[in-house]
Amino acid sequence: MRKRTTLLATAVLALTAFLPAPPAAAAAATGQGGIAWAPCEEEPSAECGKLTVPIDWSKPDGPTIDLALARRKATDPAARIGSLVINPGGPGGSGVEAVYSAPGSYTEELQKRFDIVGFDPRGVGRSHPVICSASVYNQMPHTVMSSQADFDAWNAFTKKLHADCRTRTGPLYDHVDSRNVARDMDALRAALGEEKLSYYGISYGTLIGQMYAELFPDRVRALALDSNMDHSLGVAGFLATEALAVEDAFDQFVGWCEADESCVLHGRDVRKLWKDLLAKARRGELVYPSTGTRMTELQVIYNAALGTEGPDWRTLSEVIDWLSGGAEPSWVPPLPGRGPVEGDVAELPTRILCQDYNLKVRNYSEYAALMRASNALAPDTRYHPYPIDDLPICFNSTPTNPPHQLRYTGEAPILLGNSLHDPATPYIWSANAARQLGPKAVLLTYEGWGHRIYGKDKCQDDIIDQYLIALTVPPHGTRCAVGTPEESLLKKQTQRTWPTDQAHWAS
Repeated sequence: MRKRTTLLATAVLALTAFLPAPPAAAAAATGQGGIAWAPCEEEPSAECGKLTVPIDWSKPDGPTIDLALARRKATDPAARIGSLVINPGGPGGSGVEAVYSAPGSYTEELQKRFDIVGFDPRGVGRSHPVICSASVYNQMPHTVMSSQADFDAWNAFTKKLHADCRTRTGPLYDHVDSRNVARDMDALRAALGEEKLSYYGISYGTLIGQMYAELFPDRVRALALDSNMDHSLGVAGFLATEALAVEDAFDQFVGWCEADESCVLHGRDVRKLWKDLLAKARRGELVYPSTGTRMTELQVIYNAALGTEGPDWRTLSEVIDWLSGGAEPSWVPPLPGRGPVEGDVAELPTRILCQDYNLKVRNYSEYAALMRASNALAPDTRYHPYPIDDLPICFNSTPTNPPHQLRYTGEAPILLGNSLHDPATPYIWSANAARQLGPKAVLLTYEGWGHRIYGKDKCQDDIIDQYLIALTVPPHGTRCAVGTPEESLLKKQTQRTWPTDQAHWAS
């Protein structure tokens, strides 16, 4: 398999925009009241509860919201260590639902030792979600801009969108960044009766863990951060590294198709087929067979990102074949990307991203230059669909947790992990985050593919388990080779979406 993009990733550091790190906050988080646990209505084998937290942590006696919680108690009470808080990513991923599916996502040993506890972060799911009027949300222009007129349309639309969403959501709309979520998590730690936090976060959930390490360095027991965000990135570095990552992941897929006869495209020019689909979509001539809907180029590119997250190369090859006139896939994915919503309201978890990152661009000329850079770095996939789909939504929105280099002053070791060929959170993001966190941070490299490394092979499962259970960290530079991905815990789950973590970093 090709590894050229992993090497190229180091070259784009020059595009990274770093901002000064603010001093770590010393304020203690105090949850209001205990947690009353009861069987979950949706999943009675788990317990659900609520935790009340202030909307604005600088005004702890001000208005509050309730966070939705869920837990599965340790299966071996005699061996129980404490509570392990988890987050599945997003932004927009539900920690409550992650607890529901925990038996298929974590090893038996981990389930024996910990109460697995999840929460829907503020602004998400059951925790006072960020909402907008569907009538306004459905006026959203196409997110890939091609002219100054498109840029001006987005500028006008986002003013209307943010005003509407702020009215619908209330004051929480301006307090959903990951530093606020980290403060909520410390309130949860206290309410659970834990002196220090044990945490496993995936994808966007790693940013919550990174912010916790900054804010509460002396309250860290263990932070296992799987497939990391890089909070130091400006818009140019963000888009460039993402473009490289999805191109690399697609390159790996093509290499598999060329080598493996089980690929439905084996023996054909996969890159040409792919580029023909993109060109057809740009001309407005590509129809999604199951819905009769015309596909945009963005929607085609979404398939490259989603199909390499698991990865699920076989389905991706079948979809490309299907769109090129071949047989229907054994499983037909839904049409990807944003679309109109039904009902009265639309949820907008992208608001969290807008408060954590500065993805604004000044004008169409700057936007076009960023797109040209992505196109050059990603000749097959052209750009990464996730940030491109989210970027214009952040117009007229100022980050409240601005990008900065991480600063960790604690003594507890932190374990980070990433696959070499992750299309959603590039390997270089975890490498940068580990470097910024300092010598107490250890980076575990999985020499394989896809987004999220836990549950893919026994090597990294054992290392992450031992870290969380016994606080044992591997030596710096530890790598896990690809072993038996067919035994992945994640692939045992029922397939209702692409077999990924179900929520990429910006769903």
